[in-house]
Amino acid sequence: MTLPRRFPAIGLGVLTILLCVLAGMIAFGTESPSPPLASIGAPFRSVDYSDLPRPAKYPARDDAQLTFRTYPADPARIAVMVHGSSSNGPSLHSMAKAAQAAGFTVEALDVRGHGESGTTGDITYNGQLDDDLADFVAYLRKQSPGATLVLVGFSSGGGFALRTAGGVNGDLFDRYVLVSPALPHDAPTIRPNTGGWVTPFIPRIIGLTILDRLGIHAFEHLAVVAFAVNPASSSNPTPSYSYRLQQNFAAHADFRADIRNIRKPTRVMVGSNDELFIADEFAPLFRSERASIPVKILPGLGHTEMSVRPEALASIATALTD
Repeated sequence: MTLPRRFPAIGLGVLTILLCVLAGMIAFGTESPSPPLASIGAPFRSVDYSDLPRPAKYPARDDAQLTFRTYPADPARIAVMVHGSSSNGPSLHSMAKAAQAAGFTVEALDVRGHGESGTTGDITYNGQLDDDLADFVAYLRKQSPGATLVLVGFSSGGGFALRTAGGVNGDLFDRYVLVSPALPHDAPTIRPNTGGWVTPFIPRIIGLTILDRLGIHAFEHLAVVAFAVNPASSSNPTPSYSYRLQQNFAAHADFRADIRNIRKPTRVMVGSNDELFIADEFAPLFRSERASIPVKILPGLGHTEMSVRPEALASIATALTD
């Protein structure tokens, strides 16, 4: 069969239309963020930050100087703590002091793209946070080569800790503690739009994902999610994430494989009144993939309360060794 002579022109026209649609999705596929979510920030107002440690720096492989804060105790037992989405190391102050009181030296990170580490809301490539964490462990090992290392992640930091535990860096730590861990949008634990905390730029995400699969990464610095924060807050929140930061500061898309691939002791805990996640879905999810990982539900606690309330802090301290 002979194709009409106009077929190449029609094909080119269709391709041009598709490219224009894709460009429009990327350029204009954004939304305004939700109003500040009071329940996320309010619990931090009760925290006394007068004894917050001074920031220090460690060198990453790209020569960037990234920020952390040290809460000294036993140098042979070190808890590395990773904060939640839009936040920074000082938000972990209560958790860090509880672990310090339990005898652990604590290192609270400003993950690149947050706080005093790097460009706000962005990283250079998807996977850079994994490299940064490996660089920090190497930095710690030079000072305390035989120390037991525990990775503690809260919220998005918990999702990142799951990514680490089930990924190529899983053997860097001896134990993992996931506090109210954020999982990908299709996990059974996630409320719609993460309870109003996250505004996803869905058209732009779809467009950039298509380009990513084609090996085109030129536009991954563009923001794809916004958080329900007050950008002018004194806590210095990160109001939005680029595509590459959003992809990296999270569990892998196949989060179930992350759970199955965990090789070290791991504990999971979440508050029963979590506003962002469905607490009762955590145990069935983890049980279906790794029955050996216990999930603890703390009654009456909301999302941020898991990082500041005494009963939660006691459970986190216990999970470091139990």
